This record gives sequence, structure tokens and C-alpha cells, in this order.
Amino acid sequence: MINFTVGPVQSSEAVCAIGAEQVPYFRTAEFSALMLENERLVKKFAYASEDSRVAFMTCSGSGGMEAAIMNTLSKDDKALVVNGGSFGERFVELLTLHEIPFTEIKLEHGKALKPEHLAPYENKGYTAFLIQKHETSTGIHFDINLVSDFCKRNGCFLIVDTISTFLTDPFNMEELGAGVMITGSQKALACPPGIAVMVLAPSAIERVEKTKCCCQYLDLKLALKNQERGQTPWTPAVGVLRQINVRLKEIDAAGGTEAEIARTAKLANYFRNKLKEYQLPFEIHCESMSNALTPLHPTTQSAHEIFLKIKDEYGMWICPNGGEMKDSLFRVGHIGYLTEKDYDKLIDAFLDLREKKFI
Repeated sequence: MINFTVGPVQSSEAVCAIGAEQVPYFRTAEFSALMLENERLVKKFAYASEDSRVAFMTCSGSGGMEAAIMNTLSKDDKALVVNGGSFGERFVELLTLHEIPFTEIKLEHGKALKPEHLAPYENKGYTAFLIQKHETSTGIHFDINLVSDFCKRNGCFLIVDTISTFLTDPFNMEELGAGVMITGSQKALACPPGIAVMVLAPSAIERVEKTKCCCQYLDLKLALKNQERGQTPWTPAVGVLRQINVRLKEIDAAGGTEAEIARTAKLANYFRNKLKEYQLPFEIHCESMSNALTPLHPTTQSAHEIFLKIKDEYGMWICPNGGEMKDSLFRVGHIGYLTEKDYDKLIDAFLDLREKKFI
């Protein structure tokens, strides 16, 4: 099977090799050194300040989203949240659950965030801003510079979900003034799921110290204190953290953040050009796209039926959607261990389906 989804994605041979090994005991100096190296490289790739910190949480990216809210926001905050799809909706649900006062900026699927959406909230006392840099469910890539400028003008603490866009599109955490950056092990890090990676700027660390977290397992005070010695408060996903270490060193050896972004962009452009070349019956309703994935609206067939056909008859996974987007949208990812030859096989499958009049 070739995996064109956006997580979990295909891993390199070196990452897979670590996964085949016995999981070692982790309360050791060797594991601590590995974890401190993981922190150093994540900060490097996120362009975080030297005094930023990294927490490695054994959970999905959604756990990282909840940890960010529980540890840095309180009922004294007044938050703005952008809801442009399923994951924006998740931020809304989490803010509601934890009783954080907020205002929702709800956008149509595939529509960009523009200055006029933010204008009504200037100088209105907002203290926090939450956004997906890339709304994975629809493919829209939001203008994080626009958001950063708004937050700097208005003194807003910025929480950014970069779960599917970290290492696929530019993101300079220190320049943007972001307080928290969240990603996950199963996206461009191309490891198995199980670890949420959270980079916290000094502004976030200050908030963590002042905020009472009503969940022991997701308490970032404990995570950061233990990470000082390269450890975690609870038993982590040890194998995944070892795989992350291998992957981070692969990226570093290949040229770092910029080289990984360029590699992903090349695959995305290759696939999108092939779609145009063969005039396949898919439309893109997205005002701004990430390199991470291409969102496609079929014009002749249910998106879910195409997903099933590609999986069952051609041995490939494309990324389906759920809910109201189940039949209208599927996505093709460009992250993980993929090559142009892999995309040729996917294009050939689409062409075969067109020849058979399925699409």
C-alpha cells in the first residue's frame, strides 16, 4: 500500500528499523540525552527562541491542543478562535468545555482569513488568539503573518496548531511572536502516531506557571520540569520518541527546515501539475493551499467512493473526509516518505478510473 494521507504517513527505512526493535528502558542517561537532542532540534526547526521549551506529550495532536488551552488560558481570558473546518471546530469545543470566554470567527470551508474578518475585533480587549495554520480538513492555509500582526497590535497570546504544516510551509515561531506551537509525530515528522510536540515560548512558560491545570496527565508544569533532565513525568511512547530522534537527525542532515519544505513543495507541485496535464475531473475550492496536501472535489463521483476504489482496487490510501464533507472532498497528502514515482502510480489509477467511466 502507498500512503497519500496526511497522517499517519509513510516513514523512512531508518525510522521503521527503530520501530522493529525492542522498546528499551527509558529512565537512563542515554534516553535523557536523546530527549534533550529532540528538544534542541525541534526548537531549531521551529525557529524558536533559545529560551523556549519543548514538551513531548504522549497523546495525539488533539491532546496537545487541549493541553495548550488547559495550561495557558483561564476564565480571565477573552479569546478569538478561527473556525474554518473540523479542527477549528475542535478548538471551539475545547474552549467551550474548559469555559474559556471566546468569540468565534467562522469561515466557509476553503475560504481564506482576510483583514476584514479581524477588523471588528481590533482594540476590543482580546487576550488570546487560537488558529490552525493549516486547516487539514479543507486544505486551507491561513495567513499566519496577518494573524501575528493582529496579535502584536492587540497584545494577544497566540496559540498555533501547526500539526499538519510544521516542516511543510514556513513558520518562524520567534518572528511571529507565537506563544505555543503544536505538532504531531505522525505528520511531516513521519513517525507513528502517539506524541504531541509542543513548543512553548517564554510568554507561554510564564502562563503555564500561573495557570492551575486541572489534569495531572496533561500538566505542562510537570512535563517541562521533567524535560529539564530529558525525561517525562509518566511512561511515554518510548519507541516513537526514539523514532522522532532518528527523523529529526535525517532532516538536519538533509539541510534542515528549508530543505524539507522545498522537498514537500516539489512533490505538491508535481502532483498538481499532473492533475492539470491530464485534466482529471477534480476541482480545487481553496483560496490558499499548503504544501502539505491538495484538497480535491470530484465533479462526477462521491469522494468516499473514490477513496474506497483507490484503496481496494489499486492498493493506495488517499485521505477521506467525514461528516458533511464525506462525499464532496478527498485529500492527497505530500508529506512522509514519498516520491514522484509514487504520484505517477496514483495518477495512473485516476486515469484508469476515468477510462472505466467511474470518474
